[in-house]
Amino acid sequence: MIKQISYKELTVHIIVWICISIFPLLTAYIDLGKIPTDLYFRQAMRPILFYANYLVFVPYFLLRRKLFLYIVISIAFLVLYNYVSEELVANTVVNEFRRIHRPLNMPAGPFGIRHAIPIVFSLTVFLLGGIFSLVVDFYKRDRESKIMENEQKEIKLQFLRNQLNPHFLFNSLNSIYSLVRSKSNDAPEAVITLSELMRYMLYEAGTEQVPLEKEINYIKNYIALQRLRLKNSEAVKLNIKGETRNLKIYPLLLISFIENAFKYGTDYQGNTHIDIKIEVLDHKLILKVENIIGLYRRDEKNSGVGLPNIKNQLIHLYNKNHDLIIEEDKSNYKVNLTINLKDNEVHNN
Repeated sequence: MIKQISYKELTVHIIVWICISIFPLLTAYIDLGKIPTDLYFRQAMRPILFYANYLVFVPYFLLRRKLFLYIVISIAFLVLYNYVSEELVANTVVNEFRRIHRPLNMPAGPFGIRHAIPIVFSLTVFLLGGIFSLVVDFYKRDRESKIMENEQKEIKLQFLRNQLNPHFLFNSLNSIYSLVRSKSNDAPEAVITLSELMRYMLYEAGTEQVPLEKEINYIKNYIALQRLRLKNSEAVKLNIKGETRNLKIYPLLLISFIENAFKYGTDYQGNTHIDIKIEVLDHKLILKVENIIGLYRRDEKNSGVGLPNIKNQLIHLYNKNHDLIIEEDKSNYKVNLTINLKDNEVHNN
């Protein structure tokens, strides 16, 4: 298929060709006091050279790696073009006066200067058309590559989130099941809290950024749900500092670290020790989660999809605008996550 030109590109071409045509005509008029008839003809013919290469030869042959065929067809086209323009049409357009009164020192043979200069110029215009076509194709491919890369990124990110949501729901249902089984009076409240969490996950936590305040409220509801099932929640601490208004964050990024703390932060006596700190300082979100490694030891093979999932999301969404440090010893597990919300917002825009 022949290359299509957009209206914007067509406007640029017209303006450029007008400028290119005016310059030699004006130069000839200044030097000779008039514009030779054949110069009008040559100016009108030159776009044929450019667009034949730009629209047909390069897209059909060169970009399809038919180099030998491209060279042969290009040479044949240039020979035909110069023969037609110089020997046939030009002789019918230009007055016989030019041929009769030709200066004696001007070569008249087929390989004279009269023919050499137009041939060189036609080759130049032809090559410019090819170069321009290659440049346009390069930027087109680059743009398509970036679009495809972004689409693949969104598909992979959505896949990761689809993994995370069932994982979270499974753990939350286990918590409510424990309350129902023990016939706790807190079970109805737990169901309501879970419904709020699910509403946020389904209707607000899409692929776009959400207000940081909503994400923190989501975390508060999750912690409230977890506290309902604990025998002793006095050692579960949540501390939030800083101004959260007018800041946005990609949703469901922080919950896996907190969920992980509740999963492993209960000792052999049934006491849960978790310390969660969220601080916003100069557009930077700092999350610190520390818990004891209690009754259930971490099983890397069966630890679910939470933490590996969230690490991949952080890389996709924040890349160099985040820093994640995880430390673990025999008794404690620490997470320190810093996200530069402002720089990432500028980068995405």
